[in-house]
Amino acid sequence: MKLSKTICPAFALCFSVLAFQASAQTGAAAVRTNDQIDNQYKMDKKQCDGMKGNQKDVCQQQAEATRDKAKADAKAAKEKAEASHDAAKTRNDADYKVGKEKCDAMSGNAKDACMADLKTRYNK
Repeated sequence: MKLSKTICPAFALCFSVLAFQASAQTGAAAVRTNDQIDNQYKMDKKQCDGMKGNQKDVCQQQAEATRDKAKADAKAAKEKAEASHDAAKTRNDADYKVGKEKCDAMSGNAKDACMADLKTRYNK
């Protein structure tokens, strides 16, 4: 059992680092991170090969649990990044609409300049 106490923190540290790398990543980078998590899991599971009985069962279960936690953390980080992006876009669109209404109150060159500035500022 002493061996599993030293291996468990190592699993957690490796997977925490990999899950952190997945944060704010999308697409190919997230796939690479998931591949790293899977590869780390295979290496960790291989460390259990020399063990027997319950010690081996605990080691394998720890490797699986740590992998599952890392994947869940990576998924949550990706979803959080996507939600933050969506919120920023919504805020930007709302500010643009308010600015457009303010420009509509103007006329002539002032209105044209206001709209040009607004479009530049909000990338429209």
